[in-house]
Amino acid sequence: MKIVVTGAAGFIGSNIIRGLNARGIDHIIAVDDLTEGDKFRNLADLKIADYLDKDVFYELFAQGAFGKVEAVFHEGACSDTMESDGKYMMDNNYTLSCGLFNSCQQAGTRLIYASSAATYGGSDTFRETPEFERPLNVYGYSKLLFDQRMRRECGDNFKKFKRQVVGFRYFNVYGPREQHKGRMASVAFHQFNQFKAEGRVKLFGEYGGYAAGGQLRDFVFIDDVVAVNLWFLDHPDQSGIFNLGTGRAQPFNDVALSVVNALRATKGDSALDLAGAAQAGLIEYVPFPDALRGKYQCYTQADLTALRASGCDHAFADVQSGVTQYMATLSQTA
Repeated sequence: MKIVVTGAAGFIGSNIIRGLNARGIDHIIAVDDLTEGDKFRNLADLKIADYLDKDVFYELFAQGAFGKVEAVFHEGACSDTMESDGKYMMDNNYTLSCGLFNSCQQAGTRLIYASSAATYGGSDTFRETPEFERPLNVYGYSKLLFDQRMRRECGDNFKKFKRQVVGFRYFNVYGPREQHKGRMASVAFHQFNQFKAEGRVKLFGEYGGYAAGGQLRDFVFIDDVVAVNLWFLDHPDQSGIFNLGTGRAQPFNDVALSVVNALRATKGDSALDLAGAAQAGLIEYVPFPDALRGKYQCYTQADLTALRASGCDHAFADVQSGVTQYMATLSQTA
């Protein structure tokens, strides 16, 4: 089985390759832009057949240069939700993806691609239908526009074409191999580093009608994201746009407390409750930044109705178990 993974040196892309390798699949063409050279670390321990720069790959793929490719996992994109250059965002996240879709259809290759929960933006309902899609930034719009294009191209229930097309609306993904993402890395990753450096973690204070640290997100562990991607690889008859979250909204306070308690446990210290951690100065609340006002989702929770209807019954980790596992991995590599 020959597989292409774009964004291969990125967070989700490299973990998908790890998941494929665990199945013995290593005929993988990795596609990325390694201008930021340190991203190579996400590929160094993985087995791939070839690497191509994204500026070279897409044209060659359209020309059929790689022979029969079973599936493309399209994870490559500009994922910076703070990026304000709309032309750059649309070129990377929409135009390039449209060309890849056309190439996949011509080649008879399945396309499994990354969308985003940012397509919902200001909505308080997270169901994969147009009335709930209200992006708050150009990143969310770029992802939504490609989803809309796929609806139009693939027809009702994505049944127009025989070859599988799947889009995943990722919620707040966290886990190993995100160290290169800078400010876009998960709150768990940042809090690990804060605790190691300062002995405390930081959270936004009161905002949007939510108490300090009380804003709610659907936090999903990377191993679960990989498992669902591979489930769809195993079920080529299933197509569509699907939420990929846990279906469980948890406050940022849960993440912070899980980080604190996991790292305290490494030193033999007992677990604390939220009030105890805050009173001890282990959780610090900082003013909500002006730059994010009006552009921030205070609540997300994936509606998993469509995912479950597809037959995927994967059980997702909650914040406490996923973050604890993640902290153990970070502690081993720090």
